[in-house]
Amino acid sequence: MIRVVLAEDQGMMRSALALLLALEEDIEVVGQSGDGGAVLDLAIELSPDVVVLDIEMPGRSGLDVAADLRGRMPACAVLMVTTFARPGYLRRALEAGARGFLAKDGPVEDLAAAIRAVHAGEEVIDPGLAVAALAAGPNPLTDRERDVLRCAADGATIGAIAGRLFLSPSTVRNYLSTAIGKTGTRNRMAAYRAAQHNGWL
Repeated sequence: MIRVVLAEDQGMMRSALALLLALEEDIEVVGQSGDGGAVLDLAIELSPDVVVLDIEMPGRSGLDVAADLRGRMPACAVLMVTTFARPGYLRRALEAGARGFLAKDGPVEDLAAAIRAVHAGEEVIDPGLAVAALAAGPNPLTDRERDVLRCAADGATIGAIAGRLFLSPSTVRNYLSTAIGKTGTRNRMAAYRAAQHNGWL
């Protein structure tokens, strides 16, 4: 029996997936969470074989949780699922140690098959996402450029961003300028949207 923890912030979706997976003879959903901040503790408590992680959750992102699971529970396989088929997310998920990456719009049979595959040590990647990731290329933004763009998302001033990140205003301007150039946009909000769309943040 493959023991699975489901981490999905939408309660109805999480319950539906649990019910459907319960119909599989070799899969048992042993725990569920809608909060990214609680998944690691739940997994440590329950020792599942596979954790199915949504990328965008309250508390912590699935990408952060995947990296923690790799460090704390290397034998536990991580399968990422997402509504947002952004190529940058695929690269970041694999870098975080995920063995699988699926879009949520596929049939539940694909999810069950992916759970079995990652449990067996295989990698499972949505073919469409793989093609998009290759076409998009690697994330061009540095960690600091991403930090600055995230802080700029709510319309914060240069001074406010500098204060949050303990940088000088001129350094913040430089990071924003570089990020705008790398995303091929005209201003910081457009740069943020482009980076978000591509899964680079």
